Amino acid sequence: METVVVGISGGVDSSVAAYLLKKQGFNVIGLFMRNWDASINNDTLGNPTLNNDICPQEQDYNDALKVCQKLDIPLKRVDFIKEYWDYVFTYFLDELKKGRTPNPDIMCNKYIKFDMFAKEAKKLGADYIATGHFARMQDGKLLRGIDDNKDQTYFLSQTSKKQLENVLFPIGDYKKEEVRKIASELGLITANKKDSTGICFIGERNFSKFLENYIPNQPGDIVNIDNNQVIGKHIGLMHYTIGQRRGLDIGGYSNRMFVVGKNIASNILYVALGEDNPYLYSDYCILEDMNWISDKRPHNCTAKFRYRQKDNEVKIEILDDNMVKVIYKNPVKAVTPGQACVLYDNEECLGGGIIKEVYKNNEKCWYL
Repeated sequence: METVVVGISGGVDSSVAAYLLKKQGFNVIGLFMRNWDASINNDTLGNPTLNNDICPQEQDYNDALKVCQKLDIPLKRVDFIKEYWDYVFTYFLDELKKGRTPNPDIMCNKYIKFDMFAKEAKKLGADYIATGHFARMQDGKLLRGIDDNKDQTYFLSQTSKKQLENVLFPIGDYKKEEVRKIASELGLITANKKDSTGICFIGERNFSKFLENYIPNQPGDIVNIDNNQVIGKHIGLMHYTIGQRRGLDIGGYSNRMFVVGKNIASNILYVALGEDNPYLYSDYCILEDMNWISDKRPHNCTAKFRYRQKDNEVKIEILDDNMVKVIYKNPVKAVTPGQACVLYDNEECLGGGIIKEVYKNNEKCWYL
């Protein structure tokens, strides 16, 4: 009997993934990852303060334990707190300091779930590892999950072809409602559990207050780029991303003004009036840290510049092993430095890179 080690998160997706694998005849072992020390919160000065309430991560572990008991599979636990800090959270902070908008979930998959986790699974005798991602593997190709609304190949775009060998995605052929139905019929405690949101493994928090523990706020001017007038104050550039509307302290404008750029040197946040303002759109971008999962290098394909975005028709020019130019067929809104651009050939995820620079009319956007 082949052994598969499943990443059990305490959520419904990984719970059903474990059930489906056991049903298929695998020897299933659950492995719960603790990647953030949620029992300690830092105050605004960076000093540790204990939180005596049960933290969400411990609740997730308790739920995972109950699921595994119900399914009659063992559950192991492993700590990757240092590794998460070194490879994911430090990257996250460094990108914010540069004025970019990073995606820590993508780096967590690259460095933790499909690297550290896989190594730990091998110690447990794993022939395969599995997760509750909505994705599919077929003939060595990474394919979108059947559920378009939940497809998570975007977050897998920095994993290597080697990392995806011997990986199973049991729920990739299911719709989300089908997954919840299976969990409900099994009587799993996670059946109706809310999907996790927030930063990967850190969870839901007051984001602004949380970041103050690590990066001091530096308030500055909000400038209307259409007339170069100062119209308000921002609390710190790290708290804003391109295309953002909410959270702007602009009297009388908050429902109609959108973030269009940042000037790090001058600590200025640029905004513009209207959701279709030309300053929100660009023509092409340059990707760095390009990671190819597929052997294909098509000149024409589609791209997503953020999760759940509709596919955009693009042409790609390979600049070198690390960098790719992505030219849009039609102007695209709010393409943001630091975010991932993920390329597709129909159902296949080709890979992705991190957006380095964004251009319109051959001029760099966002004033970074």
